[in-house]
Amino acid sequence: MSKKPSDPTPAENTPESANPYIEIAERSQRLVNDWLTRHGNEIQAPDVDPLNVGEAFLEMTRHMMANPQKMMESGLSLWQGYMELWQSTALRMMGAEAEPVAQPARDDRRFRDEAWTENQVFDYIKQSYLLTAKWLESTVHDVEGLDRKTQHKVDFYTKQFVNALSPTNFLMTNPEALRATVESKGENLVNGLNNLLEDLERGDGKLAIRMTDMEAFEIGKNVATAKGKVVYRNDLIELIQFDPLTDKVSQTPLLIVPPWINKFYILDLRPENSFIRWASEQGHTVFVISWVNPDAKLARKTYDDYMLEGPLAAMDAIEQATGERAVNIIGYCLGGTLTAATLAWMAAQKGKQWKDRVKSATFFTTMVDFAEAGDLSVFVDETQLANMEAKMNERGYLEGTEMATTFNMLRANDLIWSFVVNNYLLGKDPFPFDLLFWNSDSTRMPAAMHAFYLRNMYLENKLATPGGISLAGTPIDLTRVDVPTYMISTREDHIAPWKATYAGTQIYKGPVRFVLSASGHIAGVINPPAANKYCYWTNAQTPKDPDAWLDKAKQHQGSWWPDWDAWVKKQAGKKTVPARIPGDGKLPALDDAPGTYVKIRVS
Repeated sequence: MSKKPSDPTPAENTPESANPYIEIAERSQRLVNDWLTRHGNEIQAPDVDPLNVGEAFLEMTRHMMANPQKMMESGLSLWQGYMELWQSTALRMMGAEAEPVAQPARDDRRFRDEAWTENQVFDYIKQSYLLTAKWLESTVHDVEGLDRKTQHKVDFYTKQFVNALSPTNFLMTNPEALRATVESKGENLVNGLNNLLEDLERGDGKLAIRMTDMEAFEIGKNVATAKGKVVYRNDLIELIQFDPLTDKVSQTPLLIVPPWINKFYILDLRPENSFIRWASEQGHTVFVISWVNPDAKLARKTYDDYMLEGPLAAMDAIEQATGERAVNIIGYCLGGTLTAATLAWMAAQKGKQWKDRVKSATFFTTMVDFAEAGDLSVFVDETQLANMEAKMNERGYLEGTEMATTFNMLRANDLIWSFVVNNYLLGKDPFPFDLLFWNSDSTRMPAAMHAFYLRNMYLENKLATPGGISLAGTPIDLTRVDVPTYMISTREDHIAPWKATYAGTQIYKGPVRFVLSASGHIAGVINPPAANKYCYWTNAQTPKDPDAWLDKAKQHQGSWWPDWDAWVKKQAGKKTVPARIPGDGKLPALDDAPGTYVKIRVS
């Protein structure tokens, strides 16, 4: 008997909803097989404690056990907190009003869903978590007898542990994820598993969480769009000269030295928040260093090379392009640390070659004294540094993704766990956001340079010591830096804490203007006047104590950019010259901005 056309085939008998599961299973198997094929020979016993955390917690446990009475008091405190929570929850379940026992911080966005407050069960889960988290963090912080570095490491990783265990990170204790699962009949979980597999595939077997739609942005098209030309190039930098936006410009050109961990276009994300474009509109001839994304061929490039082929080479090129020997210089974060070291090296040179080459120096969120370096310091100790140096020497560089993970851990709830929830539990694609596109555009670091930087700055804090380090054969001393200095720091900076950056006010010999902006490491800096956001504080005096500075500082609404512009123009003098067109000087244009180095991505 022949089969009728309407008879279902075996394939048609398969429920449509099962197809995604078959595809996911096949992709998972293929991913594992591919990874084993490529890396099977490399598999070795894992380093069980690459971050050297175990020793710190063992030391904490020893001191904790030495004071059993305090442990008992701590446990009793937690029990009392739970008794109050049970009573509060019972009252709510009976319809009575009850004050919460534990509440999230004002800026904690994990519990925004209304169910965390309105539903008694989820409210209890939330408060139970917050109560336990606070107890755990305070208990380990209050252990007596630990040295400062060990205490810092224990506090940091306890917070990471607490963040990871948040009920928002798990399907069965996240009301938003449960609601999405019911409403979509589980489609969110299928999509989430697909997103997880894509992240594993992109990370070559390692989880590379996607923070934004990487296809929504193209460098030179909708980010890094300021017009200009590459006028100089060497192994480490492309020097970009941007088109003028005024008929007359200040005689003294402006050189910006960005950090080399990410790309320079944080200063040129969009026309409306581009510092580069705004500075051009104020009549500055703007030059920016665009650092290369180094590979193994540049493994032996040193910190000396980054100075010689970076700011110093750029100054020589600017002189050829404009005829001006002197520049106003800006250094951002690591670029600022290099700029300070460069100025100290120039001050130590004899003869006239480097004398009076810098009229003023501006430092964006820059540390030069690393005694109080914040949470980043927990990643730098002798054991971790030795492990890192071994890996870097084997490859020739530090992977950009490894450095990015470190920075993401500093704000784990915002930069890790929020995307775990969005991408994997809710099954959504991340929102296209230019700042997160930039944040994901990390770069490698040459082995020799990065090891020098971590050891001499973060580990041994030698830069702040006169003669502590030598660059290009010359011992340097930051106290000899006598150019007028403008320092902008941000109050909520998690990378360069403002009180740590303030230490520079006590080091530089020349006049210093210190300004503190609201917000953090990026938003506090990239804050155009037109946005009318945040505020900033000024104080003409620079006492030794940063708190004393802030106590008497004056608050101003809006952006600090105009304050800086007025200051830098005073240092450079009032003389103006006809606007300079990139490529019209002695340096021909090599390429259109934003150049080629900025487009080299970490694979």
